[in-house]
Amino acid sequence: MKKTNKFKRFWNVLGPGLITGASDDDPSGIATYSQAGAAYGLSTLWTAIITFPLMAAIQEMCARIGIVTGLGLTGVLKINYSRKILYFTLLFSFPAIVMNIGADIAAMGAVSNLLFPFINAIYFSVFFTIVLIFLIIYLPYQKMAMVLKYLCIVLVVYFIVPFLYHQNIMEIFKGTFIPKITFTKDYVAILVGILGTTISPYLFFWQATMEAETIKQNKRVLIVNKKILSNMKTDVDFGMLFSNMVMYFIILTTGTVLFKDGFHQIDTVEQAATALRPLAGNFAYLLFAIGIIGTGLLAIPVLSGSISYIITETFGWEQGLDKKFHEAKAFYIIMTISLIIGLLLNYIGISPVKALIYTAILYGITAPVLIAIILHISNNKKVMGEFTNKGMSNILGFAALIIMTVAAATLLYLQFIT
Repeated sequence: MKKTNKFKRFWNVLGPGLITGASDDDPSGIATYSQAGAAYGLSTLWTAIITFPLMAAIQEMCARIGIVTGLGLTGVLKINYSRKILYFTLLFSFPAIVMNIGADIAAMGAVSNLLFPFINAIYFSVFFTIVLIFLIIYLPYQKMAMVLKYLCIVLVVYFIVPFLYHQNIMEIFKGTFIPKITFTKDYVAILVGILGTTISPYLFFWQATMEAETIKQNKRVLIVNKKILSNMKTDVDFGMLFSNMVMYFIILTTGTVLFKDGFHQIDTVEQAATALRPLAGNFAYLLFAIGIIGTGLLAIPVLSGSISYIITETFGWEQGLDKKFHEAKAFYIIMTISLIIGLLLNYIGISPVKALIYTAILYGITAPVLIAIILHISNNKKVMGEFTNKGMSNILGFAALIIMTVAAATLLYLQFIT
């Protein structure tokens, strides 16, 4: 009984951090991890250990900003910083997030078509878009948050798949704890892709806004104390750990199964799922495919919600998942439009693979700028009062800034110069 109560208390603490972390493993992210495993085996497993503390530090700062100010990042920027920074963020965030949504919708449709080949992938993509729009508009915030929270459980399937295939423990150990870097264009591009996928700007906005929204929903006067911040840190740390574990196990799956059997070129998640079928069996294939659909249903509301919060906070419009459609029409219309544009991108000549490349470039440009802004806000006593960054937060935050800046420069060099 005590163990049950402890788990229940722990589960109740989890919320925005878990959802944010799980939504990071969207179908486009899974495509990146699958590419890494198929192309380079287990040699990129170590990236999960590097990205975890960096992700956790940045997301914890965003969460703390939301709790202390009661605003999302856009709201804080609007009040305390130059409008130029705000418009720069909006300019690069909207197309990147919309293309990410489009790639995810296409992946969900393609994988569903693998499970039910007699139905065209286009119809599945349209179906998922309509379902998501309906759920976003008509589900109350508390139910929406609960649905997202339970959808995170779908990602557990990726912890099972690797063990349906024989594993070499020594190779796993080496790939995890002994970094191996090959200075080739393709390998560096994969590393940059992993960084861009795990430390994504839209997650910064979502995390801060969800913490602020949770405060509003609790309908209490917030007195920030150690317990609130401790619960938030537990939530964020677990969410980021969960996200990185999913990444780790997807690389492990594709690195063990596909790489060893000569499948080194995987461009899409449906290719990864199809390649797994004859090598690891129908059950592994089915779990992998179901996981992709589940992560899409989880990530797309987060993506569309992020862009809607950015735009509505920028222009001072009513916003919030806690409001009904007639109370925040612009907020829900923006979410709807972002899904429809994302869907249409797949039918105007922009392939999901190209969308992922463009998304990575735009994320790569905005991430270092946003990390620098988050560090400045988190250390600004006028904004944060007594809840500014401690030493370790700054060390990890500046490490993330340097690494993402180098990653952005490398990405641009690889795409436009070499």
